[in-house]
Amino acid sequence: MTNPLSKLTPALLWQHFYQLTQIPRPSHYESAVQAHVIKLGERLGLDTHHDASDNILIRKPATPGMEQAPGVILQGHLDMVPQANADIHHDFTKDPIKVRIEKDWVKACGTTLGADNGIGVAAALAVLESKQIKHGPIEALFTSNEEDGMTGVFGLTPDLLQGSFMLNMDSEDEGVLCIGCAGGANVTATLDYTPDNIAPGRVGYIIAVRGLKGGHSGVDIHRGRANANKLLFRLLSNAAQQFEINLCRVSGGNMSNAIPREAEAVVAIAGSDANAFRNYMTDQISLIQNELIQSEPNLSAEISPDNTAVEALPMSLQQQLLDCIVAIPHGVLRMSDAMPDLVETSTNLAIVKIAGGGVEIKSLVRSSVDSARDDLTAVHRSLFRLIDANTTIDGRYPGWKPNLTSPILKTMQQTYQEIFDTAAEIGAIHAGLECGIIGGKYEKLDMISFGPTIRYPHSPDECMHIPSVQRFWDLLVATLARLT
Repeated sequence: MTNPLSKLTPALLWQHFYQLTQIPRPSHYESAVQAHVIKLGERLGLDTHHDASDNILIRKPATPGMEQAPGVILQGHLDMVPQANADIHHDFTKDPIKVRIEKDWVKACGTTLGADNGIGVAAALAVLESKQIKHGPIEALFTSNEEDGMTGVFGLTPDLLQGSFMLNMDSEDEGVLCIGCAGGANVTATLDYTPDNIAPGRVGYIIAVRGLKGGHSGVDIHRGRANANKLLFRLLSNAAQQFEINLCRVSGGNMSNAIPREAEAVVAIAGSDANAFRNYMTDQISLIQNELIQSEPNLSAEISPDNTAVEALPMSLQQQLLDCIVAIPHGVLRMSDAMPDLVETSTNLAIVKIAGGGVEIKSLVRSSVDSARDDLTAVHRSLFRLIDANTTIDGRYPGWKPNLTSPILKTMQQTYQEIFDTAAEIGAIHAGLECGIIGGKYEKLDMISFGPTIRYPHSPDECMHIPSVQRFWDLLVATLARLT
């Protein structure tokens, strides 16, 4: 396959990024990309470790004259979020990403691109391979399963890393030096039920919500994008006030850190209500489309016949469940008092699955204030208790507290000013970076996060700004040379 990125510069960085796009690497399916990274380390004759949590650490000695420089950790995660448009048949566990260039942007063809965090991994690999870059001792840390629980970084042992500074390359706004991030937790409710048989004379329909923008449930949560799960249950709840419906099954969302773009339900109604039901749902859909015409111009909701359903939720549980999911919060709950325009606390109703006697509901809660995170998980637990669901809270990770006196921040500010003749911004991100967890294990480690400009991560619209990649690389190379 021809590499459409072959003429981009810096060539070595883009070469490594393209190679990563050709290796399937959704969360939990990272063995091929891990093997790729290990093979490179061994080919270069570098000290290469693969730990029990599937993190890979590759050490590269300092270049001549830089032996006494402080050690630098280059950190990125190997996995990516698998999202594709409904009309794209893509197996993320087997198929490579098809990349393309559109003006100044690198994009995929109907799927996520994997720039989050493929470009950070590619940058570390390029530094390992390059013979021209001046640097002190390098540790390249490639963590696993960042996108679905951060299990790799949670499994880091506190004696593995030796460096004084860490450059996390998982930020998405070039020119912004990130010094803080939100913490988070997964809240999952499960419930078993005994299905009721659907009475004779009832007819089935599929209600499908599609065409939403979706996006990263942290980075994009403030943009006012619709959540397919919330829209679907709004339709179902309204319909249940007008008709006697049987809720047969639901499938909405598939990743906790992606705003759901699609959701569908199968319902059964009396045959005599079929025409009135279709007309009512069509009117309700039109209302929502008009309501969201600016933020979700491609929103569609389809009603189509279905003859597969033979069982449904018990009616008593159905109403409780409709009320519960309508009431579950989604979106921004509070803005930060510490930094202007930064989201402090939010939640994403990520997954709703109902079928075959089982219910699963999952939300991802984020906050830069740990107590606010815990309070919001308690809100979810209280709602789920009302329907007698079992609630688990896991994947809890801390936020990363900003340090405005950080030496690495000062160095990178000065470096950015010198090479670009403009000041870098200082910021924080309402997303989970691995810095918070690593900082808890290595309290003296001085950290910063930066990267090129990436838009719409965790959605098929994900794209990366080509000129910003060169600036990101220039800043990385210059920073390594200055840390003496």
